[in-house]
Amino acid sequence: MWKAENSNSNNPSTGKPYYLSQGIDLSGIEVIENDLLFIARARLEVENQAKRLLEQGVETQNPTQVGTALQVFHNLGTLKVTIANVVDGYCTALEENIKNALDIKVLTQPSQTVTRGGPGRAAMPTPGNTAAFRAALWTNMEKLMDQICAACGQVQHLQKVLAKKRDPVSHVCFIEEIVKDGQSDILYKFWTAVTQTLASQFQSATDSSTFLKQAFEGEYPKLLRLYNDLWKRLQQYSQNIQRSFNTSGTTDLFAELQQMEEDAQDIFMQKNEDYDPEKALKDSLQQYEAAYLSKSLSRLFDPINLVFPPGGRNPPSSDELDSIIKTIASELNVAAVDPELSLAVAKNVAKTIQLYGVKSEQLLSTQGDASQVIGPLTEGQRRNVAVVNSLYKLHQAVLKVITSQSSFPAAAEQTVTTALKAVHDLMGSAVQPLLNSVGDSVEAIIITMHQEDFSGSLSGSGKPDVPCSLYMKELQGFIARVMSDYFRHFECFDFVFDNTEAMAQRAIELFLRHASLIRPLGEGGKMRLAADFAQMELAVAPLCRRVSDLGKSYRQLRSFRPLLFQTSEHIASSPALGEVIPFSIILQFLFTRAPPELKSPFQRAEWSIARYSQWLDDHPSEKDRLALIRGALEAYVQSVRTREGKEFAPVYPIMVQLLQKAMSTLQ
Repeated sequence: MWKAENSNSNNPSTGKPYYLSQGIDLSGIEVIENDLLFIARARLEVENQAKRLLEQGVETQNPTQVGTALQVFHNLGTLKVTIANVVDGYCTALEENIKNALDIKVLTQPSQTVTRGGPGRAAMPTPGNTAAFRAALWTNMEKLMDQICAACGQVQHLQKVLAKKRDPVSHVCFIEEIVKDGQSDILYKFWTAVTQTLASQFQSATDSSTFLKQAFEGEYPKLLRLYNDLWKRLQQYSQNIQRSFNTSGTTDLFAELQQMEEDAQDIFMQKNEDYDPEKALKDSLQQYEAAYLSKSLSRLFDPINLVFPPGGRNPPSSDELDSIIKTIASELNVAAVDPELSLAVAKNVAKTIQLYGVKSEQLLSTQGDASQVIGPLTEGQRRNVAVVNSLYKLHQAVLKVITSQSSFPAAAEQTVTTALKAVHDLMGSAVQPLLNSVGDSVEAIIITMHQEDFSGSLSGSGKPDVPCSLYMKELQGFIARVMSDYFRHFECFDFVFDNTEAMAQRAIELFLRHASLIRPLGEGGKMRLAADFAQMELAVAPLCRRVSDLGKSYRQLRSFRPLLFQTSEHIASSPALGEVIPFSIILQFLFTRAPPELKSPFQRAEWSIARYSQWLDDHPSEKDRLALIRGALEAYVQSVRTREGKEFAPVYPIMVQLLQKAMSTLQ
């Protein structure tokens, strides 16, 4: 008997009379029956009082009351069952709340007439009352989120007390009683049940009601915002409850509690590798998001397909483009409630921009008349200009939309920016044939300088007879005309100048190349060529914002001109050599000061000047160019030795010295 009593006293979860009567039939023994009846009634009264205390404590978030109630259930041996029942009760209540929130009959109640519909007739909002139905639905959804949040808060509070409360006799932490036997913690169990119920109830409700389905799909961002707000409130509550528990150790109840570190059991604060509670919440929304994004893409594509009809030949008007931009801005603004939704809609916007590009590209004229530079603008050229202007307006307008977005995710911005770069590239492709034609014509005009005579001596006045050469006049006239006839119609000035400035740099490069090849060059020719250098700046001016913006090309043009009148020795020691003007150009120029037997590289190779110019384009490396010049100088040495000449031309040693200096800089 002592042993039984002793072991019983160590087990506060079991009453002694129950222990003694287990497995023994004591019925008919009146004294014991009365005692057992009294004990059963007393136990029931204690359980009921503890339940009321637990309900009140959880509802008012009073940890002392909750802790006291939990101690009672622990002593009665029913802690685990009671907690399971409480959590199940919350789950059942929430399931009912979800059903009520989505009840189509309740939602459409205001629109029903007094006379009831026939048997089996589905409840539907009348067309005029769809707005009232939606308003009622969203009111219900907000209320449901409040109910979920409140229930989560109560379960969290219960779990916090369980995690901190210990039995004063055995010192066992109550949470250990709950999670032993491999059971998960109650908050995880509760949250899993809630999210699964949400998913299943939403699915069945929208399967049976197209009105609910259309509401959730059409106004998905509103639904997502409610979910996001709920999640933020749950996280905020987790932080608040953690702070309050960590600072409440002064009461009698919590004097016995150990101060715990950050609660690993709070799923709202820490994501588990195996389980993401936020994703579990939002999984119930996936089907509505997919439908919303599909409709969003249709809304974006529709205005584009409308303004690019099959067989159409003109890009959209300004008003039509404005409509497209407004749609893009609207879709991005509505999606701003959530970063992931913003990114998904940004991908739709990128597809929209790509579609606009594809449709615009189909309008471009690629016939020969699209790149002609002889007559006025052709119809094909006008259309190409209109397409480029349209692409430019789209590019600028979308750029403005994304820069005006507040808290636009970086990934979403990158997605749209990449699509806009493709638009810019398409603009470049559209104008490239015209640019190529202009470039070819500029080169053809510059090369005609070799048809003019620069061998004359200085006139009596010491000034050139004409302000500039004929080819220069033609070049100036041509460039001024193409800018006026073709490029001024483009509204994207920066884009045009970015392309024409490259053309201006190329024109200067060609001018310097061919000026250095003029041979023979007399004193009068030098004066006229110097005038051409000055006029060249005026010639390329229409192609750029400022001629000085042309950078190295401009500096080369300015630096070369004074060298025309300097001695070969001075030229060889010029600080501009190598730094500004390539050695190969200066060496080419020094050939003009040599006797005819010291042939220029193209003369030695028996090439035309045009072919030599092409070879230089194909060999931009200074090393290749210097090697060709060295070959010309070596051939000259060989010819002098063959005819048993006594000396080399005065400029030869200077050229050799300059070549050696040039080669050493390449090492």
